[in-house]
Amino acid sequence: MTIEIKEKPRHAIVASVQLPNVSDIEFEASLTELRELAKTLGYKVVHTFVQKRSSFDTTAYLGVGKREEIRCFVNNEQASGESEEPIGSPDNPVIDTILVDHEISPSQARNLEKEVGCEVMDRTMVILEIFYRNARSRAARAQVEIAHLGYMAPRLREAAKLAGPQGRQRSGTGGRGTGESHTELDRRKIRDRIAELQQEIVAMDAERKIQRARRQERQGLASVALVGYTNAGKSTLMRALTGSEVLVANKLFATLDTTVRALHPESVPRVLVSDTVGFIKNLPHGLVASFKSTLEEALDASLLLHVIDASDPGFERQLEVTDTVLEEIGASDVPRIRVFNKIDHVGDTVAQAECEAALRMQYPGCIVMSARRPDDVAMLRRKIVEFFQQNLIEAEFFLPWSAQQLRGAIYTNCQVLGEHSDNEGTFFRVRGEPGTVENLREQFSRA
Repeated sequence: MTIEIKEKPRHAIVASVQLPNVSDIEFEASLTELRELAKTLGYKVVHTFVQKRSSFDTTAYLGVGKREEIRCFVNNEQASGESEEPIGSPDNPVIDTILVDHEISPSQARNLEKEVGCEVMDRTMVILEIFYRNARSRAARAQVEIAHLGYMAPRLREAAKLAGPQGRQRSGTGGRGTGESHTELDRRKIRDRIAELQQEIVAMDAERKIQRARRQERQGLASVALVGYTNAGKSTLMRALTGSEVLVANKLFATLDTTVRALHPESVPRVLVSDTVGFIKNLPHGLVASFKSTLEEALDASLLLHVIDASDPGFERQLEVTDTVLEEIGASDVPRIRVFNKIDHVGDTVAQAECEAALRMQYPGCIVMSARRPDDVAMLRRKIVEFFQQNLIEAEFFLPWSAQQLRGAIYTNCQVLGEHSDNEGTFFRVRGEPGTVENLREQFSRA
C-alpha cells in the first residue's frame, strides 16, 4: 500500500510601494514578476497590496494605515477587497508570508513581521531562495552561497541590535576585554567563507576553460549561447534545436546551471548550443557578479541567440535588461541574432502576422518564431548553420586505398561536396573551417 503525502499549500500576499518616479506600467510589471517568482517558490498569491508614497517608511516599509489593513487581512478580521484566491475556511487559507517587492532592511522586515503576524521576505531573499533551490552543480551552489553571504553580511549589525544585549556581547572573558563582538566574529567568518568559495570558483572556472578549450580543439566545435529574460522560452528552444531532454517549466529560473548540447541534426562545422541562466529586472547586483561564471558560455560563444518573449507587452524591458547584463559581463560585442519567440501566443493569425511585421520593421534581421513549430525551428537552424559556414573554405583531399580508414575523419569534420575513386584511391571535394582543413591535410600526409 502506497501512502501519498501531499505538501501543504502555502499562501502569500504581495506588498509594494510605488514611488513618484516609477510609472504605472513599470510598477505593474515588477509586481507581475514578483508574483511569478512566488509561483516558482511554490506560493499561491492570494492578494496584492499597493501604496503610493513619496518614500518608503523607515520603520516598516509601508505606511501605518496600509500595515493595519494587511494585519486585518492576514488575521481575517475584516474584508479587504477582492482576492486572487477565495478567503474562507477551507476557503480561508492561512497567510504564510508577505512578499515585499523591494529590498528592505532587517529592522523594517522585523517590524513589519511583528505588526502583521507572519513571515516577511523581500524581493532579494525571494530570488536567493529560488537560486538556492534550483542550483545543481557545485559551481552554481557555491555562487549562490556567496550571494547569500554577501546579502547577510551588511545586515548583521542591525540584526544584532534587534537581538538585544546578547547580540552585542564581546567574546573576551566575562564579556569584557578586547574580544570581538558576536557580530564582528560572524562578519569575519562570512568574509573568510566568501574568500574560500571564491578560490574554489576560480579553480573550477579554470578547469572548465581547459576542458572547453580541449573539446573545441579536438572536435573543431563552434558555439551558440541562448541568452535572454527568464521564462522567454530558452529551454524549449534549446530542446527543439538539439533534440535533448532539457528541463522545460513555465516558471522563472527553472534552470540555473548551463546546459550544453550539440545542434541536431549535426552540421558542418559541428555546433554546440548552450542554455544560460535567465535575466530578470532588478536582479540584485551581488547575484549578477556571483553568477558571472554561469554566463561564461555567452562570453565564449561565437554567436548569441537573444531570445525575447514576443507575447509579453513589456518585451522592450526584456531587451533593455538583457543588453545591460551582457554589457556588464563583457559580452556586448559578441555577434547576436534577436529571436522573438512565442509568436503563437499573440492572439489569432491576423494579430500574429501584424505583430511579426511590426517586429521585423523595428528590428531588421530579427527572427520571429515559435519554438513549438518545427518549420520555424528548422529556419532558425539554417540561420545558425549559415553563420558558421560563412568563413568555410573548399578543398580537395586524396586518400589512397591503404588509408581509407581516415574517411570517417573527413565526414566528421567537413561537409563532403563530392567524391570519386580511381585505381589509386578516392578524391574528396569538401568544405570546412581553415584550421580543420589544414589539420586533415597534415594527418593525411602522414598516412
